[in-house]
Amino acid sequence: MYDAMFRALRRALLGALTRVVRFLRILRDAAWAAPDRPVAVLSRLSPRLRIVALVLALAAVGGMAVSANYQLNQLVPGSMAWALAALAVFPLLLATSRPLAGWRMSGIGLSLTTFAEVGHAPTPFWPWPVGGCVAFLVLLFLTAQRYGRDIAVGVDVLTAGLVLLPAIPLVGLPPVVLAIAAVAVTLVLVLGEAIHSRREAERHLEQAEQQRRAGLARQAVLEERSRIARELHDVVAHHMSMIAIQAEAAPYKEPGLPERTLATFAAIREASTTALTEMRRVIGLLREDDADVERAPQPGIDSIPDMVRAARQAGMQVDLTLTGLPERPPTVVDVSVYRIVQEALSNAGRHAPGARVEIEVVRTSDAVRVVVADDGQTNGQTVTPGGNGGHGLTGMRERAALLGGTLHAAPGERGGFVVAAELPLGESAAEQAEQAERATDGR
Repeated sequence: MYDAMFRALRRALLGALTRVVRFLRILRDAAWAAPDRPVAVLSRLSPRLRIVALVLALAAVGGMAVSANYQLNQLVPGSMAWALAALAVFPLLLATSRPLAGWRMSGIGLSLTTFAEVGHAPTPFWPWPVGGCVAFLVLLFLTAQRYGRDIAVGVDVLTAGLVLLPAIPLVGLPPVVLAIAAVAVTLVLVLGEAIHSRREAERHLEQAEQQRRAGLARQAVLEERSRIARELHDVVAHHMSMIAIQAEAAPYKEPGLPERTLATFAAIREASTTALTEMRRVIGLLREDDADVERAPQPGIDSIPDMVRAARQAGMQVDLTLTGLPERPPTVVDVSVYRIVQEALSNAGRHAPGARVEIEVVRTSDAVRVVVADDGQTNGQTVTPGGNGGHGLTGMRERAALLGGTLHAAPGERGGFVVAAELPLGESAAEQAEQAERATDGR
């Protein structure tokens, strides 16, 4: 039983000590430790309105200072009266930008006023100038509105203990007047803190609403991605599988087919299985919720010979030249080079079937240069590309632009079509490549 009582007493003492330490910390922050939070209110106004507001503020504060000096001049010497009036009133100019600093200076001014009046008869029931009191109350309100409950509590206690309470022994302030002043200060602080709490609640609600909308938007994106993945898996992948099966089964259905026909069926089967592999990777990305998940490696420059080999098996005439440094470029540049060559080669196969295609990829220390050109010759006739092109050229240009590079696609001087791209490899290009990779992952 005694152990339980001891533990309860220890918990009570620790709790009381914690509250005392927290209270002392609040007083310290209100007195000098809490940093002020400047707000440039006048900067939001136009230059003309800024001048007008500054003139009006100076006129109002100056009038209050003159009034305070008139009251104090009856109790203290003239020069001291001006100094005390200025210290109590002019901090009001900091009301909109630094209210906490203004409250500290104005409070010091009112406290010094009390000490300066020692030995003199105060004004009836009130030792402080009216102008200084008005400025002080405004600063109290704005401080609580800006900083919230903890600072408001510290300001309230410090005001009562350092500004109001010394007036009783020093200048004979009646306790009833002190109580009324303390209640007025507390009410002003409570009003300011209530506005602060309301604004904070509205801000939290707005943030929660934004998070909810972002969650709904992400859920909609995930549902759409899942729907697209199902369509690709159930429809497109099924047909691609049938193409691969039929291409593999054709030689067994029709024995004795020519070698070129068998090679064509083999190329169709290899292309369809490759497409299935790529589609499965895309489906996996569409169904993946985590944007930072580690993805399977994508094809790069080293995979271009395999692409060319598959094109040759499909009957295309392709010459490939790979030259340059052995180091692998950044991943995004590596993948972009592969996709540009893939799209350009595919366009050549569609628009100039039977034409000879020359692919050249040159890697240097500062860039990767890609040229894909066809001669436009098919069945003895020259094919001149025309029209505006489809989305392939647009996609290639976007890839190059994201990496800070260039891409030109135009008819060649000797016929056919030429696609030339240059992707930089400098530090800025690497940064752009990294940003492009993050943007691609985000999509």
